[in-house]
Amino acid sequence: MARQPLPPMLPHRDPLRLPHRALLLRTPVGDGRPCKFGRVVGRYGQMAAPTKKITAVSLRERKGQGDKIVAVTAYDVAFARLAERAGVDIVLVGDSLGMVVQGCSSTLPVTLDEMVYHSRAAARGVSSAHLVVDMPFMSYQASVEDGMRAAGRLMKEGGAHAVKLEGGEEAAELVRRLVAVGIPVMGHVGMTPQSVHKFGGFKLQGRTEAQARTIAAGARAIADAGVYAMVLESIPAALAAEITAAVPVPTIGIGAGASCDGQVLVMHDLLGLDPDWSPRFARRYAELGRATEKAFADYAADVRAGRFPSKKESFS
Repeated sequence: MARQPLPPMLPHRDPLRLPHRALLLRTPVGDGRPCKFGRVVGRYGQMAAPTKKITAVSLRERKGQGDKIVAVTAYDVAFARLAERAGVDIVLVGDSLGMVVQGCSSTLPVTLDEMVYHSRAAARGVSSAHLVVDMPFMSYQASVEDGMRAAGRLMKEGGAHAVKLEGGEEAAELVRRLVAVGIPVMGHVGMTPQSVHKFGGFKLQGRTEAQARTIAAGARAIADAGVYAMVLESIPAALAAEITAAVPVPTIGIGAGASCDGQVLVMHDLLGLDPDWSPRFARRYAELGRATEKAFADYAADVRAGRFPSKKESFS
């Protein structure tokens, strides 16, 4: 199919004067197919998304500056775009999609192909936010070479700006190799969901002195290996504060207290998309699950009563 030329830009390039949903940039992403990818101006005013590109380097430089890093998960173009418009720094395509999108009981069933697919979709929704993609279970644990190939696919095919992997000292060599070939790596220590069976469930880690020492040593090891940031998940706030003070890279907490350099939440928890699930460490900023259920019910009622479609919603 032949490409359609883009409409000419207005001379002053004021995005607020473009039609709703007008796209300012079109570029190939991931698989090389032409796709619409870039900033969108909504009908309710100027977008809040930052105009300067957020990178692994710029995030690393924010360590100790008091400027908290904001991250949220997204798994498709629509929510990635909304997160960027809201001014979120990091859009994380997490393997949490196995639980919140696919309905699995853990993240373990998620495949590399699935992560590439969701990464490619989310990449089309961001232009300035930093896109990080999880390396799924057993895509990197068997060997460094496996990990390098998996990370390469996420960058080349998925449009990722960086990859995230779980583990401490045991992951340091892979981190070192990935950074050496130009792939930015975000680490993840504490309650690492891919080790759920080792932990006996999604349980707080670092309560015992031995656990705390292991987690802290792992954080130092991956920092020395070259991660530009790391997630601290479900550990005591005091331990998270200790690690944050000890490592030279930003820490991003989830269930790790307020001393971290930033925070991340799963979008489904933040938005209340599952009315029956609310983890202790999350705060709901909306009740979209209930609102969506009501909208579906209202639509069904209108169809059955003959109220939809009306003349306004029909063609002559």
